[in-house]
Amino acid sequence: MADALASCARGNQDGLHRIVEAEGGRLMGIAQRMLQRRDLAEEAVQDALVQIWHKSGQFRAGEGSARGWIFAILRNRCLNILRDGKRLSTLDDAALLAMQDARHAAAVEGLDRLDAVALRHCLEGLDDTARRSILLAYVGGYSHGEIAALQKVPLGTCKSWIRRGLDALRRCLS
Repeated sequence: MADALASCARGNQDGLHRIVEAEGGRLMGIAQRMLQRRDLAEEAVQDALVQIWHKSGQFRAGEGSARGWIFAILRNRCLNILRDGKRLSTLDDAALLAMQDARHAAAVEGLDRLDAVALRHCLEGLDDTARRSILLAYVGGYSHGEIAALQKVPLGTCKSWIRRGLDALRRCLS
C-alpha cells in the first residue's frame, strides 16, 4: 500500500487504482457498517478516495502503516457524515441495540467468539448511561468527546461511564 500511496503522490492514477482494487471492498464494508446506508457509504468512500489522492504526499511510512492511514481517512469521513446528519442522536437504546445485533454478524474476529445472547443480556444489565455511551462508541463510532457533547456531560464523566460499563461487560461475559 505504501508504494501505491507514493505513486498517488507522484500523480500516477495507477496508485489509486491499486488501492481501490486491494481495499475497495473493505472500505465499502466499513463505511456501510458505520453509516447503515449504502448511499452514504458510497459517498464516504468516494470522498475518502479523493482525500487519499490529494493528501497521499502527507503519508509518512515510518509513522504507521499505509493501510491504517487509508482506513483512518475513511473513518474520519464517516464520522463527519454522522456528525453532519446527527443520525444516531435521535435513536433510542432499542434501535442502538438492534444496530449492534445487525453488526454482530459482520463483526471483526474478536466479536465472532462472543455469544450474541450473552452480550445482549450483559448490555441490558448496565445502567442506561453506560449502555448508551458504549453503544454510541462501539456501534456508532463516536469519540468520547462526541458522546459527552451528545449527552451534555463533561468528558471525564463520559469516559468514566464507558470504562465502568466495559468493566461490567467483561465481568458479565467471563
